[in-house]
Amino acid sequence: MPEKQQENSNIILDCQGISKSFGGTRALKDVTFRVKKGQVHALLGENGAGKSTLMKIIIGLYKADKGEVFFEGKPYHVNGPAEAIRAGISMIHQELNTEPYLSIAESIFLNREDVHGKFPFLDKKETNRKAAELLRQFDFNLSPKILMEELTLAQSQMIEIIKAVSCNARLVIMDEPTSSLDSEETERLFRTIRSLQAQGVTIIYISHRMEEIFQVCDSYSVFRDGQFVNSGELAEVTTGDLISMMVGRKVESVFPKVDCEIGEVVFKVEGLTGKGFQDISFEVHRGEILGLSGLVGSGRSETMRAIFGMDPLTSGKIYLEGKEITIKNPREAISKGIAMINEDRKNFGLCLFRSLRENISLPNLRTLHKGALINQNKEKIEVKDIATQLRVKTASIEADAFSLSGGNQQKVVLSKWLMSKPKVLIMDEPTRGVDVGAKSEIHALMSKFAAEGMAIIVVSSELPEIIGMSDRILIYHEGRLNGEIAREEILNGSADQETILAKEFGE
Repeated sequence: MPEKQQENSNIILDCQGISKSFGGTRALKDVTFRVKKGQVHALLGENGAGKSTLMKIIIGLYKADKGEVFFEGKPYHVNGPAEAIRAGISMIHQELNTEPYLSIAESIFLNREDVHGKFPFLDKKETNRKAAELLRQFDFNLSPKILMEELTLAQSQMIEIIKAVSCNARLVIMDEPTSSLDSEETERLFRTIRSLQAQGVTIIYISHRMEEIFQVCDSYSVFRDGQFVNSGELAEVTTGDLISMMVGRKVESVFPKVDCEIGEVVFKVEGLTGKGFQDISFEVHRGEILGLSGLVGSGRSETMRAIFGMDPLTSGKIYLEGKEITIKNPREAISKGIAMINEDRKNFGLCLFRSLRENISLPNLRTLHKGALINQNKEKIEVKDIATQLRVKTASIEADAFSLSGGNQQKVVLSKWLMSKPKVLIMDEPTRGVDVGAKSEIHALMSKFAAEGMAIIVVSSELPEIIGMSDRILIYHEGRLNGEIAREEILNGSADQETILAKEFGE
């Protein structure tokens, strides 16, 4: 298409008639997508809607089968992310792929290193100086010399954000940038986005957190099943409108909490102390969903890791069904009826290049063997049954976990633990990076499990999720518990999101 047909000079990115297939699967069909200069543009859709595929075409990871892309009014063709960055487009991916043995400074300036002298020796001093300046600019109090492997998931996410915007990009694509951030870090990111926008930078913002979309974005586009559905200004639509466009049906509630009969105490801890938390005591009842709220690093996930035997305890006692137990490793936790869904499903929840069958049956092999061998007929029947119950969308249980959308990957993680029939289920960020449809389904499953008598502990950085799904909420601040709120207090209006936030910050 001639450049003269690029009529609107206010459009920075114009994708016209983009189609892309992978084998027999059509990921995009004749998609048109436009973004105005200087806007924060929300790109919405369920997992598998085609959002990430289009973004990967834009940064050169994929080639479109058909269609054209224009950037700043000119035909745009790149062969990989490095060329995209040079052209003025950078992307922050949802699934981080950091180099663990590089320092923060080396990671930020990877492939853009300073050199000095006649020979191409790296100028580490200058690289560290520039990185320190960027960290200060983003109000991120870390030394540029720290190795990436020492950072938390949230800290690594912020480094990737700093790296992307440090390339002087004119268009930044952010794919689920807050999925690992707490409320304080999210607000810091929003300040960064507003600052970039004031400098004329355009941002494509992909997120499943609807409250964020309305807080930080100006306009939107919705994809469904690989096709463009609609676009417009956010001021003209409601959350319900967007969800209906995304899923093609009305979702009655993203938080379908069902009040269950709460029974006796199933699980109890007294005075737990370990790395990142001190003197933690609480109990969980049969049929109860206990929510744990707090800033990233406040000790929530650290406590759960220690309970599950992933990290050591310094002191404290754990009781299951009234009996004191010791847990030295996850195998012992599983054998006693405690299961945990980790926040990082990519590294700790799934074997991505193994089949769904293998992933789901892996923690349950002790119940599937027949003599020295696995009873494969029993394995297939039980895996199919649990995958059907959780509505995992897949062509076959032999498909690799890597091929599934984020929401379906999370259902596979749920499936493998539910097959073990746990008494206590710990869910750390159970809906991180999944779409609203899958989120609603996972929340409905949580209520179903509670109704069947399971004791559930939920750790989440999403306050609407904690408020919407918990019977009680415990609030962490700097490694200690700093308050408890009952569901009744939320329902009668005596406590709300601001109440929880205040306690998270130590008030």
